Amino acid sequence: MDEQKLATYLERHIEGFKGPLTLEKFAGGQSNPTFLIRARSGRYVLRRKPPGFLLKSAHAVDREYRVTRALENTDVPVANPLHLCLDEAIIGSWFYVMDFIDGRIFWDPALPDLDKAERRAMFQEMNRVLAAIHSVDLKAAGLEDYGRPGNYFERQTSRWTKQYKASETEHIAPMEQLMDWVGKNIPQDDGAVSLIHGDYRLDNLIFHPTRPEIIAVVDWELSTLGHPLADLAYQCMQWRMPSASLMRGLDGLDRKELGIPAEEDYIRAYADRMGRDEIDHWPFYLAFSFFRLAAIVQGVLKRSLDGNASSKQAEEVGRLARPLAEKALTMLRAAGEL
Repeated sequence: MDEQKLATYLERHIEGFKGPLTLEKFAGGQSNPTFLIRARSGRYVLRRKPPGFLLKSAHAVDREYRVTRALENTDVPVANPLHLCLDEAIIGSWFYVMDFIDGRIFWDPALPDLDKAERRAMFQEMNRVLAAIHSVDLKAAGLEDYGRPGNYFERQTSRWTKQYKASETEHIAPMEQLMDWVGKNIPQDDGAVSLIHGDYRLDNLIFHPTRPEIIAVVDWELSTLGHPLADLAYQCMQWRMPSASLMRGLDGLDRKELGIPAEEDYIRAYADRMGRDEIDHWPFYLAFSFFRLAAIVQGVLKRSLDGNASSKQAEEVGRLARPLAEKALTMLRAAGEL
């Protein structure tokens, strides 16, 4: 990217911005490359579409910008969006710029650097903010048309099956079996619709520097209107992921000793916050989440092989499609669904 050209552009479009600037790519992240901007006027964050061929509807930075603007005056903490650029001539792809949020990001859900009380408070805060996302007044926020009508799981199963097939690099029998099961077991639409984040997990949350308080939820690329339990099940996959795996999880850890709630307690706390009496079809929601994540990482692998991945770990992450599908099938067998 031409830093001088970008600085000149941002000086014209962001109030108070002053160059020159330097760019530094953040480590991690497998989709939209994200950069720290250091400028004379302060620090900012830039998220762009990756270069090269992209699957249809993927890497929608314009949707990220729209939803974070809509959430500015809600109970959902976000980084203040400053400008969206749809002129590819500036840096070669669409991008947007937001405020830099100075806080803590954690990558290991076991939170090894915190004590038991802090861990408990962190998980309570994650639960609270997830419920806040699902409680957003869509009409007041101007997000009533942010997703398509109809059964969310039918739409998403169709979408991610197509995305998976478009990025398939080898035949994975467990993934074929999982896709088939998910497609045949979609629950009847119960009418529950909310804003959903789509990738709600620990490392997409920025915590206050000293308090167990989320000060920004980031990476809204997969956000849409849909079924809120899709977000809950997606986060609860971490309870079932091996702690030693690349996608760090909580399986095999003494969670009680660590101060981390059991999965059923986390679900109950969420249900209480949302006024839900019970949650039916939980094995489906989990299986769907594993299927969707497997399809996502397969796309990461394809981009890596095509040479336009966002992370150095992309190929390693992409090889997780098979074990994710196998994990889902094991869970379904244990639940008596297979």
